[in-house]
Amino acid sequence: MIRHTSYAVEPWSLRERGLHLDVLPQSESVFALSNGHVGWRGNLDEGEPHGLPGSYLGGVHEIHPLPYAEAGYGYPESGQTIINITNGKIIRLLVDDEPFDLRYGRLRSHERVLDLRAGLLTRTCEWTSPAGSTVRVRSTRLVSFTQRAIAAVDYEVEAVGGPARVVVQSELVANEQLPSRDGDPRAAVVLDSPLEAEEHFAKNGRLRLVHRTRRSGLRVGAAADHVVEGPEPTTTESEATGDLARLTVASVLAPGERLRVRKFVSHGWSGTRSLPAVSDQVDAALAAASSVGWSGLVAEQRAYLDAFWARADVEVDGDEQIQQAVRFALFHVLQAGARAEQRAIPAKGLTGSGYDGHAFWDTEMFVLPLLTYTSPGAVSEALRWRHNTLPAARERAVQLGLSGAAFPWRTIEGSEGSAYWPAGTAAFHVNAGIADAVVRYTAATGDTRFERDAGVELLVETARLWRSLGHHDHHGAFHIDGVTGPDEYSAVADDNTYTNLMARANLLAAADAVERYPRRAQELGVDDEESAAWRDAAEAMHVPYNHELGVHEQHAGFTRYQRWDFAATRPDQYPLMLHFPYFDLYRKQVIKQADLVLAMYTCAPFFDAEHKARNFAYYEPLTVRDSSLSACCQAVLAAEAGHLGLAYDYLHDAALMDLEDLEHNTRDGLHIASLAGTWMALVAGFGGLRHHGAQIAFAPRLPERLGRLAFTLELLGRRLRVDIGRTAATYTVVAGEPLTIRHHGEPLTLDPDKPAGRGIPPVSPRPAPEQPPHRRPNHQGGTEG
Repeated sequence: MIRHTSYAVEPWSLRERGLHLDVLPQSESVFALSNGHVGWRGNLDEGEPHGLPGSYLGGVHEIHPLPYAEAGYGYPESGQTIINITNGKIIRLLVDDEPFDLRYGRLRSHERVLDLRAGLLTRTCEWTSPAGSTVRVRSTRLVSFTQRAIAAVDYEVEAVGGPARVVVQSELVANEQLPSRDGDPRAAVVLDSPLEAEEHFAKNGRLRLVHRTRRSGLRVGAAADHVVEGPEPTTTESEATGDLARLTVASVLAPGERLRVRKFVSHGWSGTRSLPAVSDQVDAALAAASSVGWSGLVAEQRAYLDAFWARADVEVDGDEQIQQAVRFALFHVLQAGARAEQRAIPAKGLTGSGYDGHAFWDTEMFVLPLLTYTSPGAVSEALRWRHNTLPAARERAVQLGLSGAAFPWRTIEGSEGSAYWPAGTAAFHVNAGIADAVVRYTAATGDTRFERDAGVELLVETARLWRSLGHHDHHGAFHIDGVTGPDEYSAVADDNTYTNLMARANLLAAADAVERYPRRAQELGVDDEESAAWRDAAEAMHVPYNHELGVHEQHAGFTRYQRWDFAATRPDQYPLMLHFPYFDLYRKQVIKQADLVLAMYTCAPFFDAEHKARNFAYYEPLTVRDSSLSACCQAVLAAEAGHLGLAYDYLHDAALMDLEDLEHNTRDGLHIASLAGTWMALVAGFGGLRHHGAQIAFAPRLPERLGRLAFTLELLGRRLRVDIGRTAATYTVVAGEPLTIRHHGEPLTLDPDKPAGRGIPPVSPRPAPEQPPHRRPNHQGGTEG
């Protein structure tokens, strides 16, 4: 982890031995706890030292002006950024009047463990103060999955070797000072003191602060209660001011004696409710948590995660690092979406402020596929958030002179937050990604209520966008011009293949949906003529192809561009966007992230096996992976094309994106989509999962380094277990009705509790593709086979 030997490789936990201040910001991200509603970065209990203080509430943001050198019609006027809300993590300790600060005195031992099965972050350390007093501190932290407003800390101090006078200060702190921005565009805007105090309260160990954001007008409340256990005499005192509420606990500990403070923190916010209502809200949440107590919260957390792992675990034999990484990934993706409940799932989850806390297209295309087959309820809530933002998307479409809904490229609350329109507004494929997520979710769950209430409308409004954005030429072909696909090094291009094929699927899905729900279609004003126009556009969709090369073009004319001068590009000049002007990147054959390669996964039926292999070989030497979204996509297609060793190396890059800080920005929060991509690389890559319409297919093959891969999927009320070995795969419906799948093209009907095994055909050998100089996968442990 973060290339430090102090991080152990264990199957069900992430363990850090010792404290390394040089990677403290990164460790705060990987040790973050969240439930999708409340997020606590893995800061040390005492608050300092820190890299980036962070406590977040899903949806809570501040707005700020977007500066433009030259204004233009349709440019968004304001941006949104996630804010650091009231910090309830802080528990300061003084030992004989010396602050417990690990930068001073002598740190005898320090260990942190993130337990992925229990959902707990534990910390144990032993420290001798500059004055010679020694204490042992143990803390356990959780953010509850079952009580979405609640986080809690169990904090214990023990005197070691001699008596110690200790003071514990448990605090709620607002408007903490944050580190300044470093110029990386992937980092967040820093807003000074975004919260205005409205209420403070402290009495008998109960604390409460209520604030309001200065511009967005959101009211944010936090409350805390405590249970104190210590030797007599142990005293407590409470106090509060506008930005600080504090409980001070003082005691004298004999050797071996302990002082324990259990702290329960509740969170709440609203854009409409009154001050008394928000105060009552956080007090009520606190009462509910106090009623079950610390042991009850811990038991609820374990039960919730036991159920999750039973339906979501992925087992990997042959690579302990990947086994740890995929469970780490599953845990953090669950944390990002479990209780988001009709709020956005940001690109960083609630682990940091990177990308200003915005959600992008990768939510629907990377995160939701994993959750669809493991925690489908979270997907329904995420898509209902998109449905709730339809008014803003319709308004944006009107502003752009289009029909239907134009969903934002980056946002927190539903309006466009990108000030750079070539990569923002022009990336219309976000709309097709939302439609794709609707289709996948309903196909996997059979949730007709969601489809009728929200899904049909999302499909209709995105289809209307494509029909108005594109046009038929004089030959009848349908074109979508001037758009930006997933590859942000190719902007404002004509007929991006990924966009066109995703739009095609969107148009057909909308036409099918209004046929299934004629009454809903009537409510939305869809008639036979409009749905027929969608089908016409879909069937006539132009997909650019270079007949001389025998490959599909990423966009029209891409293959005639000059190739990037990779030989003259130094290793330290990646990512290219930080060292070269976009104007130069846009005119060259150089690819930031998988684009046409991604299309071959998401729109697989459009491509035959030979074209997939040729396309992959052509685009692989051009793809520099300056995006964390690329490695997992390349892993999937490399596996399908038979390059199993290369796929294995790309799996490592996706899986270790944050555990080894490959993009050098884990300090700002985790890459949730890349974490989800770890599951994608394993399940869709080596497991060969493809789910298009009613057809569920697998084409499993393992690389030489892996001896076994097993995973579970939730499908149409069934639980399917897939167990893949070197030469055969076994499929078992462990719960639910019979299910028909395909194994390497062969139909296979599975009866409940009756495992069915099938052999795995050998891979056809192909020449290994090249990668750009200095941009080969970081891991080079795979071999072709």
